Amino acid sequence: MNSKRSHQLVTGFTVLYFINGGVELVGEYFRILPVIYVSKPLIPLILLGMYFWISKQKSFVFLGIMVFSALTNLLFIPNTVESLFYGIICFTIHRLFLLYFILNHVKIKYWLAFMLATLPLAFIFFYLFAANDVPDNAVAMVFFHNIIAAVFGGIAISVYVMDDNQVHSLLLISILLFLGLQLVIYIEKYYLAEVHSQIMRPLAMLLNVLGFYAFYRFALAAESPNFNRSTFRS
Repeated sequence: MNSKRSHQLVTGFTVLYFINGGVELVGEYFRILPVIYVSKPLIPLILLGMYFWISKQKSFVFLGIMVFSALTNLLFIPNTVESLFYGIICFTIHRLFLLYFILNHVKIKYWLAFMLATLPLAFIFFYLFAANDVPDNAVAMVFFHNIIAAVFGGIAISVYVMDDNQVHSLLLISILLFLGLQLVIYIEKYYLAEVHSQIMRPLAMLLNVLGFYAFYRFALAAESPNFNRSTFRS
């Protein structure tokens, strides 16, 4: 297939991705479960198809990120203890794949900058953790995800500040959107009544859609032969 045809196909799937994201936002706002069950897992799966079409490296770690994201999205829809339990397991595996992928493409060499960027984020998330009643059986998991969130933010901010380029900019945008998503979830769960949290679900999904698209662009840019990780020196 020639490059023009390939470009048109990718453009078409990009439009499809954002249309699906818009459908998901509407579904979340009005809580239309059949729409949510279809559109929510499609968010990472469409990006997965685009990635494997474009990427020369075709990382199976990226595959793991998107597959476990789709499973997490599905398992978090039903409001049952069992589905939530398996959803958290899938989300944890997703986060570990995500961390591995980032560390495989972005090397931390300015450790002081990393620590200075991580500590304020850790303080924010642990304050939210300490200020709210977390169920005893979820304490360890919530604690772990707060650490991972702070580490993600520390990596993205430090590499961007010390070496601003397209790859690090896309990573920063992606991670900030993911951190914003986590904050929105905290606010919805612990600070808003159910009637006032209706707008927060579409907002969370908007951050999710934009964050994953930015991460997809980061993955492609990081795999580009023009990106030289050795420029990030201590």
